[in-house]
Formats: sequence, C-alpha cells, structure tokens
Amino acid sequence: MATLVMTGAETEDDIPLGERKTVTDFCYLLDKSKQLFNGLRDLPQYGHKQWQSYFGRTFDVYTKLWKFQQQHRQVLDSRYGLKRWQIGEVASKIGQLYYHYYLRTSETSYLNEAFSFYSAIRQRSYYFQVNKEDRPELVVKKLRYYARYIVVCLLLNKMDLVKVLVKELSEEIEDYTQRFNTEDQLEWNLVLQEVAAFVEADPVVVLNDNNSVIVISNRLQEGSVPPLEQGMVVGQLILADALIIGNCNNQVKFSELTIDMFRMLQALEREPVNLATQTSKQGTLEPNEKPAKRENPHKYLLYKPTFSQLFTFLSASFKELPANSVLLVYLSATGVFPTGHSDYEGPYDFGGVLTNTNRDVVNGETVQKRNQAQKEMHCLHPGDLFPFTRKPLFVIVDSSNSTAFKVYQSQRGSLFTLFLYSPLLAFSSVCGLNSVRRGLWDKAQEFLRKVYRDIGQMITRSRSIDQAFLQFFGDEFLRLLLIRFVFCSATLRLHKLFRESRSFPESYPELPKQDTVESSLLQKHILELATMLDVQSLFWDDSLEAY
Repeated sequence: MATLVMTGAETEDDIPLGERKTVTDFCYLLDKSKQLFNGLRDLPQYGHKQWQSYFGRTFDVYTKLWKFQQQHRQVLDSRYGLKRWQIGEVASKIGQLYYHYYLRTSETSYLNEAFSFYSAIRQRSYYFQVNKEDRPELVVKKLRYYARYIVVCLLLNKMDLVKVLVKELSEEIEDYTQRFNTEDQLEWNLVLQEVAAFVEADPVVVLNDNNSVIVISNRLQEGSVPPLEQGMVVGQLILADALIIGNCNNQVKFSELTIDMFRMLQALEREPVNLATQTSKQGTLEPNEKPAKRENPHKYLLYKPTFSQLFTFLSASFKELPANSVLLVYLSATGVFPTGHSDYEGPYDFGGVLTNTNRDVVNGETVQKRNQAQKEMHCLHPGDLFPFTRKPLFVIVDSSNSTAFKVYQSQRGSLFTLFLYSPLLAFSSVCGLNSVRRGLWDKAQEFLRKVYRDIGQMITRSRSIDQAFLQFFGDEFLRLLLIRFVFCSATLRLHKLFRESRSFPESYPELPKQDTVESSLLQKHILELATMLDVQSLFWDDSLEAY
C-alpha cells in the first residue's frame, strides 16, 4: 500500500501527479518483489526445469525495482520516506537471489555477483542507521546480512575479508545483545564460534616472506589436469550431477556446510575467470545471460539429510541425468555398524553411513536403542545405491565405516577428503607440518604436476586395469579425483604411521596395485616430495631397507 509523505500544510492533492505515481509504482514493485521472493521457498529444491522460469520472473522484478529506486531516489526520499536500510534490504535480497542461483546452477559467476551486491551494502553503509532505531528486528536483518556475506566470502576464498567481517559481526552482536534483552544471544554467539573454527580448519598454512598467510585456491585451474596422451581411447562420459552429502557429527561447519562439503564442492568447480579483478557491476542484473557451456557439474548440497530426502534427491538426479553423463555421490558421514552376523552377508548386512534422525547422539556416536530395526532405518546401505547403477555412478564414501581412515576422522575435516581437495595440503598435514613457505609450496606443486602426469599414464597404460576406470577417465574432474586417490593411497602405504595400521582407502573395482598405488616409480616420487619438504624420516624407503 502506497504511503505518501506530506510536508507542512500540503494535502495529497498538492503533490504532483507524477510524484504520486512514482510512489505508487515503487510500492507495487516492492510488494511484488517480496511476494516472489517469499515464493522461492515453495519451489522444489531438486530438478532442473521447474524453478528456472520462476527465478527469471523474480530477477526481472528485482532488476526493475533496483533501477527504479536509483532513478527516482529524490522523490522516494521526500515523498515515500525511503530509508537507507530499505535500499540495503533490496540489495541484500538481490545478493541472496544470486547466491541461490549459484547453488542451483553451480556457476561461480553468480557467486561473484552476490559478492558485488553484499560488498556494496557495506561500502555504502546502507545498514548504518539501523543501530539508532529501537527495533531489534532491523538489527537482526543486519546480522543475517553479515552471516550471508561471510558464506559468500568463504566460497570465494576471501579469507582476509572474512576475518574483518567476523570482527564487525562480533561487535554488532555485542551491541545488539546489550541494547535488547533477546533470547537469541546464544545462537548468534554460536554463529561466531562456527565461522572462527571454519576459518582455522586448514591444518597447514602457506606463508610468504613476511610471514603473512597466503590463500591458495583449490578449484580446478587451467593446466592443473594432466592431458590425455595422444591417441588414448577413454570413455566420453561427462560429470553432469553431484550430490555432496555431509552428516558427520562434531565436524566444523558454518551455515549448512561442513568443512568436508566445502572442500569437495570446490574440487568440483573450475576457478572463475578474473576472480580477483572482477569489477562490481551495480544495478546491471542480467541473470539470464548464461555461459555458453556449463563449466561445472550441477551440485546438490545436502547437510544432514534424512534417508527420505537423500533418496528423493538421488532419484531426481538419476531421472534427469543426460545421456553419456555421470552422477557423482559424495558421502561424508558417521558410520553405522552391523549389530550381528547373519549366515548370508549381503549389501544390507555390513551397516552403512548415518542419515539424519531425531535420535540422540553422544560424543559423536549414535546411541543404541532397543529397537535395532529402527537403527538400521536411518542408515544408507551400499544396497540402497544398487538401483542407481543402471546409469554411470561414481561414489566416494568418507566415513568411519568406509573401511578407510577408521582412526583419522577429524573435527577439522577428514583426511581422505583433504587429499581429494588438495593433495599437498593433506601430504603436509600427515607429515606434521603446520606451515610451508610460498617458494617451497610452489616448487612442490610443480613437482606434483609431473607426478599426476605419471599416475595418469600408469592408469591408462595398465594392461590389467578394470575398464570402468577408463570409462570415467575422459572427464577432467573425475580424472583428477582418480589420480589424487592413487596418490593418497600410495602416500599412506609408505607413511610409517599408516603402514602399521593398514588404514588405506579402497576402490571398487580394485586397482592393479603393482601398476598404480604400489608402483616403484610412484614410491620414488613420494620419497622425493618428502625429501623436498624435509620429512623423509616419516616414510619407509624400501630401497634402503633392502641393504
């Protein structure tokens, strides 16, 4: 409903018709935008088709609203009483739209657009006056804006800015809780604790000459994937869809992203072009301009889903998977173990991984209930995935019940996922390093490129390898994950700490060990890398043991 602001002895009739129309049009656009934005919650979260036209209409209205308030700011200030925080609210909603568009498309360019709007809100101090008003709900809007801005900055690896924003958010929360006797103080303090732990989650930092931390991006970069040898025949499958599922108890998280989910989603994205130099394009909303070809596989991020939710998303992905495409399922979850042995041990008799439920969890372990049938109900078993193998399926399980890393599940993220995300970070971590100098890091990364090339050739040249590996090897993301898996397995086989416990990751079908994870050439490379980082004493050198 339009509200006109009149001054002195003015009546509504004294206000020029054009100005009245401006206020009416603005109110119409504002109401329409809120209505469409609220409707986004009702859209199905899965499926590619249903939501796109609705998002398009919502963007269209917000584009008009944003341009309208820019063009008629003076009239809206004097006749509508437009406040700066209200402009901030519109900009924040546009930022949220872009972020959700990124979540649904996996196109990082939309993440950059969200950043540009969130950044403008802070630079232009749109929410500055909120603290002077005696309305706690307005302050909460400001706090939520900060939390959303931090998530986007984390995904863009703007860690220095994240630290500044966390400090500002901390001050805002303190001011909020002192001024208003609210019940959500603990919740906001938990937000601060979560983001602080998230920022500190990387076990190893890279330092430049003046000891300041350098942020290293681990998205797929130009030249980081070993090319296929000329004439090499591999499958033409393309990774089209990925389900990234996080259900680890006690793992560092922020918003609805565990640290494992955060790392894996970046392992499945290309580095955006000109990420650091992209200029802010305020007011030029063009969400319908899609990239010529999809750069990244589409992803669903599922934080602590129930079995029903997980199965629904799996089914939707399976149904919409294009021809010659792969569905990747990544599970980072607490293990559920079988309660006894049966005569026949099938795909439902080995336990599986936990799906979400309301049952109690104590110290990260599921509390045993008398009804064991109910316990198994909230578990994803290997057999549950069998129907989806009718199409190309690539499954990664990182769990205390994935037969690997039974003793290395860490609150700061799992080691196996760390290897798939950044092998050098993981290698440095298992060697007990807390920091690495930039020059040495770059030298080690360059050496690893050669190692990856050699691993790629080991896989494609092996005469005894299962053809399934070659079917997936044509896709760059899957090729790099397979190569990193081999590097991880080979590293742990030589590392003294892991060799004794035999905590090695496994693959099905199995890799021919002599050609890959136990190759003498790869072992030589790993020892060279260990020597480069001055940690060779942590590894078994079989060539020396023989003397």
